[in-house]
Amino acid sequence: MSVNVKPLADRVLIEAAPAEEKTAFGIIIPDTAKEKPQKGIVVAVGPGKKDEPVTVKVGDSVLYGKYAGTELVVDGKEYLIMRESDIYAIV
Repeated sequence: MSVNVKPLADRVLIEAAPAEEKTAFGIIIPDTAKEKPQKGIVVAVGPGKKDEPVTVKVGDSVLYGKYAGTELVVDGKEYLIMRESDIYAIV
């Protein structure tokens, strides 16, 4: 997947995973009650800061904070852009 966005410094562009549609018991979750996803796939990575290279790479599946990043739309698709420090883990 290629995106025409190149993040600067230690920023990372993430495609968020879709929100859960059903509970484990099969109950359908309405749009108003869906939780914001906290997992996504890295689609673009900045070069890092001087003396601090970026440790995530394109294709990594990551976990991040519920309110981390800034939402943006590129070519009709929604993404999050955030600092690498807002990412908690690679899964």
